[in-house]
Amino acid sequence: MRRAKTIAALIAAAGLMAACGSSGDDDKTERADKGMPTSSPKPAPDGQDRTYEISFEVSGKGKSSVYYNLDTNRSEQVTLPWKKSDKLTLNSTERKVGTTVSVVPGPVMLSNGQFAAAPCSITVDGKKVAEDPGGADGKHMCEYTLR
Repeated sequence: MRRAKTIAALIAAAGLMAACGSSGDDDKTERADKGMPTSSPKPAPDGQDRTYEISFEVSGKGKSSVYYNLDTNRSEQVTLPWKKSDKLTLNSTERKVGTTVSVVPGPVMLSNGQFAAAPCSITVDGKKVAEDPGGADGKHMCEYTLR
């Protein structure tokens, strides 16, 4: 029971950190865990809006909670596997600063009976840009900065 409470507290903390926004790093920053760039693969010319097709996925079996940040923070109780797709349009100022999208999967029961975070991924314009294998180790969230 204490382990489940600890996992729930970590997930809540990760959601709060994701809500705080971008780290402010430049376009050349790479994700330390996957070596993926934090900027969009096809930047629009300055002064123009850019629309992104974003998909969040959480794998696993059973029911869990999912916290995600697209244009606002949201939380849902879902049946896994789960997928959410939407479009997000950024103006030139938002692209210059960067906007972070993220998904924080809730705990699922592993085959050994323990609870751990479910695997997650983020796809932007058809390209997988972030993923976390879930389980007891790892980041327990997926995040990506759009530019």
